[in-house]
Amino acid sequence: MRLPPVLLLSAIALTAGACATRAPAPTLTVSGSAPPPVAGYDWYLHMNGDDARLAYGQEDSDDLRLGLDCRRGTGRLALSATGETGAAPEIQLESGGETALYPASAEASELTDGVLLSAPAPATAPVFRNFRALGWLTHWQDGGRHPYAAQPGSGERIARFFVFCG
Repeated sequence: MRLPPVLLLSAIALTAGACATRAPAPTLTVSGSAPPPVAGYDWYLHMNGDDARLAYGQEDSDDLRLGLDCRRGTGRLALSATGETGAAPEIQLESGGETALYPASAEASELTDGVLLSAPAPATAPVFRNFRALGWLTHWQDGGRHPYAAQPGSGERIARFFVFCG
């Protein structure tokens, strides 16, 4: 019996997918609401000449969870995140149903017992467009979901950062 082309292509795609060595990205269910902000944590903007940093953490502390750095008008970001020792060398982000996985370099952290992950990313990626519009970004790491939501009124800092980056 001969299979219709659509079924044959589907079977080939499923077979090829079964051979992949990477685990699939987590399946996300997007509800209409954002994750709630966490008391004491927010997105902070630091600008210095032609450089800017948008970082999620506690103000004026070393407790930073995720950093986005850029040079004025380049449209390129340098991502940084902390991870556990042995963490996969990647930064996986989600916002509003858009996901992105950025291969990262890892080096021993001077501030934690873990590693510092660094990766380049385009500022125009869909995950960052959603972040700019929604005010929250989720970092997926080792199967865990870490949502970073802006406090009320902080969305303006996020918008300024992306305008600055170009």
